[in-house]
Amino acid sequence: MARPDQQPQSHPQTQIQLPEIPQTEDHSQVVILNNSESQTSHTPILAVQVFAIVSLTVRVATWLCLLASLIVLASNTSNIKDLYTDVKVGFNNIYAYRYMMSAIVIGFAYTCVLVPFEIYQLAMGKSLVTGNWLSKTIFYGDKFLLSLLATGVGAAFGATFDLKRSLDQLDDSFESYGIPYLSDYRSKLDNFFNMAYVSAGFLLIAFLTSVASSILSSLSLQKN
Repeated sequence: MARPDQQPQSHPQTQIQLPEIPQTEDHSQVVILNNSESQTSHTPILAVQVFAIVSLTVRVATWLCLLASLIVLASNTSNIKDLYTDVKVGFNNIYAYRYMMSAIVIGFAYTCVLVPFEIYQLAMGKSLVTGNWLSKTIFYGDKFLLSLLATGVGAAFGATFDLKRSLDQLDDSFESYGIPYLSDYRSKLDNFFNMAYVSAGFLLIAFLTSVASSILSSLSLQKN
C-alpha cells in the first residue's frame, strides 16, 4: 500500500493534432473561378467563328452574283442580218457595257483572293487578319470595290435604259413614215437589252453584298 504522503505521479498527455480539412466554400470558389476563366477563354473563339461565318457568306454571295453577271453579259449577243450586212451586237460594241465588264472582272478576281482568307478563319477558329497593314489593305480594297461596282451598276442601267428608249423612239418614227426598217430587228435588240438588265441586276445584288463586306472590314479594322 502506498503511503499517504506519496501522490501518484501524473503522466503527461500526448496531444495529437489533426490536419485541417479545407472548407467546402473555398473549394467552390476555386471551381467557380475556373469555370469563369474557361468561359472567357471560349468567348473570343466563338465570336471569331460567328464573324467568319457571316463574312464568308457575304463574300460567297458576292462571288456568285458577279459570276452570274459575267456569264450573262459575256453570252449576251444579237445577230442583225439583212441582204448586205451581218452585224453581231455584243457588250464590246457599247462602251458602258465594256466598263461594266471591267468592273465585274476586277470584282470577281478580288473576291476570289479574299474567299480563302474567310475559309481559313472559319476552319481554324482564329482571325487571319491580325496585322494592322492587312486590315487596312482589305478595308481600302473593299471601299474601292464598292465604288467600282456602284459606277458599274449605274452605267449598266443608265446605258440600257437610254439605248432601249432611243431604239423605240427611232422605230416609232420610221413607222410613222411607213418605213418598217427597224421593226424586223426590234425584237432581237429588245432581247439583248433585257438580258443586259438581268446582268445589271446581278451586279446590283453584288454591290449590296459588297456594302455588307465593307461594313465587316471596317469592324475588323476597329478591333485590330
